[in-house]
Amino acid sequence: MQALSTSMTTDGRPQNRALSLGRIAGAIALVVFGWLAVVVALTFGSAPGKSMAIVGPQSHALATIAKANGRILASNDYVTIARSDDADFVARLYAAGALLVLDAEQAGGCSGLPPASSLRAKQSNPSFG
Repeated sequence: MQALSTSMTTDGRPQNRALSLGRIAGAIALVVFGWLAVVVALTFGSAPGKSMAIVGPQSHALATIAKANGRILASNDYVTIARSDDADFVARLYAAGALLVLDAEQAGGCSGLPPASSLRAKQSNPSFG
């Protein structure tokens, strides 16, 4: 019986490696989904007038923005940038069916537009930049 027990111990090593890789993958998934949850939650606290990136198919995003009474700033196949001066714009976007809403300025300026502070400096001083 002990010989059988010993062979089972050596046969178990590949299972330990697979288990270890599974734990690493699970930890990575947990970190990514946790980060995404924090980013999405922070968009609800965004100040009115900020640019929001609506992620999803263009036609769906445009319809969602129209239902939420927003202004479209830029659009491509899967990211549409919109703005509204209303404080509950993000909540209205989700209520209208938005798949994912992120703060466009915090997401790395995915609109392709210069940062707002740089744009304001250029408008107030034409010789800037």
